[in-house]
Amino acid sequence: MAVRYGLVAVSLGGLLALAEPGARASSLERFSDFISQTLTARGQFEQKIFDQNRKLLQQSSGVLAFSRPGKFRWSYVKPYAQLIVGDGSRVWIYDEDLKQVTVKKLDQALGSTPAALLAGNNEAMRVFKLSDKGAKDGLEWLEALPRDKDGGFERIRMGFGSSRLEVMELVDSFGQTTVLKFGSLERNPKLDPGLFRFSPPKGADVIGDVK
Repeated sequence: MAVRYGLVAVSLGGLLALAEPGARASSLERFSDFISQTLTARGQFEQKIFDQNRKLLQQSSGVLAFSRPGKFRWSYVKPYAQLIVGDGSRVWIYDEDLKQVTVKKLDQALGSTPAALLAGNNEAMRVFKLSDKGAKDGLEWLEALPRDKDGGFERIRMGFGSSRLEVMELVDSFGQTTVLKFGSLERNPKLDPGLFRFSPPKGADVIGDVK
């Protein structure tokens, strides 16, 4: 479970924010506004993972914060505690139950995953093929197809409401779908820089690229 949580959180670490597009803006326009106008965000999320037959496999929730570029904090509260922190150069994944910390360099952890799409620069235009999928269920939908298939996700969809990003759907190479719904998101708050620093707890096993 820890690996699965970490993959999704790392992939989305640069993302979560509110855009404030016009009421008739397309999803591409809303995404452009989202990238250009949001530097920091904090809020809550609910995550569900379904198998290829849409059977619910896993449900979780937690809180998040990010500061572009490359800094984020993704904390799972339920059903068990796990913390993912991006400090701008490395990603730290701490599994509290296992007392284990996994460390990766930021560029290696992100690659052409959704975080590359949402990290706040124009890199997404090169590593993803973006298309407007129109309106459905009251949302404007954007689809992002990674040009590099090594990132772990086959397809990403983002649903924008009239004033914010509301839903993300990620389909991985195993046919599983991760659905994220965002709530109580605050756009461009002043955040404590300490949120994006991590020191392994005493006694925890540390695995990965620490140096």
